Amino acid sequence: MLSRVANSLYWMSRYIERADNTSRIVDVNLQLLLDHRNMNSQQFSEHWLPIIEATGDSAAFWKLKDVATAETVTDYLVFEPKNTNSLVSSISQARENARMVRDQLTVDIWEELNRLYLYLHSQKAREDWETSPFDFLHQVKASSLTLQGLTDATIPHNEGWLFLQAGKFLERGDMTSRILDVRHGTLPERGVPATVSQVDALAWASVLHSCSAWDAYKSIHGAEVHPRLVAEFLLLSDNFPRSVKFCVERLNRSLRRISGVSDGRFCNDSEKLAGRLVAQLQFGTIDEVFQLLGLHQYIDALQIQLIDIGNALFNAYIFQPFQNLEAEILVQQEEQQQQGLQRSPAA
Repeated sequence: MLSRVANSLYWMSRYIERADNTSRIVDVNLQLLLDHRNMNSQQFSEHWLPIIEATGDSAAFWKLKDVATAETVTDYLVFEPKNTNSLVSSISQARENARMVRDQLTVDIWEELNRLYLYLHSQKAREDWETSPFDFLHQVKASSLTLQGLTDATIPHNEGWLFLQAGKFLERGDMTSRILDVRHGTLPERGVPATVSQVDALAWASVLHSCSAWDAYKSIHGAEVHPRLVAEFLLLSDNFPRSVKFCVERLNRSLRRISGVSDGRFCNDSEKLAGRLVAQLQFGTIDEVFQLLGLHQYIDALQIQLIDIGNALFNAYIFQPFQNLEAEILVQQEEQQQQGLQRSPAA
């Protein structure tokens, strides 16, 4: 497979997953405001600022916005064209990558992605947002899930599909960690709080809802919402498909199927780093997370590891040295896309 094809499939998958997770974060936090209708301006800012900080975009946000309110933050996360990680920007870039490898995709995938792109750039999208942001975000989530289902059901599970899987699970694991980090401000630097207030319990429940994890979590822990249990479920669950551990294991499996290398061995840095992170998650415990580093520091280190895996994957499969100027320019453009669009760890 050509490296540019692998690159486009990988980034198309990442952008679709990014848009899906962004819509989840915005949806749940808007709904959470319904339980806190008497907030003052300072409390509103304290509600939205952690969301911007967790996405790694706080510096860029403050260059464009003067205050952190529901209106400014949601506009930045959903519609802002200067935010390369906004929902609209993510789908635009997913479509552009899909256009470059149109022959690798089915008609169903292209039509659904193109439909979502045209909708988000239409006046109707703005009207739907103004009328009911929840219905608007539901459309985006439904479309992204449709695209993932079509990807699994309508294209051969060959190298191209494996790059799609690698992109999806790398992005999903990263986004789950960022969603979990949103409420770290309610925790002590190390350890877990002795008691959890009703307000904090609602906030941690919103973290679960953002990851569509509430029902799965409740089936194990009932209605008890505690930061330790929430973090353990979203970081270390073996079988919940949005937990970090699950995503890293699937990412590691995809990388090894691409190269044909068996478990316990590696032929490039992306496999080495992914295998190392799998072992760390398999043999780590949630008590070590809270007591040794603290949740926020642990998640920062985890995000750096995921970024390193993404960079190593690019160096192993996408970047290739060429001898002519035209090819060098193309490679530099691809490098700029990779480096410019990788998220920073949460602040």
